[in-house]
Amino acid sequence: MSRVRRAELSDVEAICRFGETHIPPHYTPLIGEAAAQRQVRQWWNEAHIGAAVTDGRVVVAELDGCVVGVGQRGPDHVVYKLYLDPEHRGRGLGPQLLDALASHLPEGVDRLRIEHFAANERAAAFYEREGFAVERIEPDPAGDPALAVVWRARPITLREEWPPPPALG
Repeated sequence: MSRVRRAELSDVEAICRFGETHIPPHYTPLIGEAAAQRQVRQWWNEAHIGAAVTDGRVVVAELDGCVVGVGQRGPDHVVYKLYLDPEHRGRGLGPQLLDALASHLPEGVDRLRIEHFAANERAAAFYEREGFAVERIEPDPAGDPALAVVWRARPITLREEWPPPPALG
């Protein structure tokens, strides 16, 4: 059975391996191999992941002790990572990761914000289903439309308990 939980320092290596395994095949068709590898080097290294885990900004979905999904928000409270192993998509883990990230936002933060590359149409469709509206599109400095960054947000209307209590009955 899978579960979503806050990441611990002992998860850092597994999270980095998850990124090395899943980010290049996900992004290469969208933004090219060089840009996909750059994503891994910049954002899936032990220093970056370790700092975010230490700050309590990373959640993981795990199945039988293996990381099958990762969610991370930045210090600015924007969700910068939300990824699932393709074999585990469509099981409700994506919304659970989002809910876990939203549940740890400080009081006074009234919107959950995310960003994704314009070329990532699958992410766009998922975020739209989850109630995120486009706030702005930031063009790529080099002019590549695939690398434009789409910024989205949805209001936080309730602070739900996370993890949710077990179902009764």
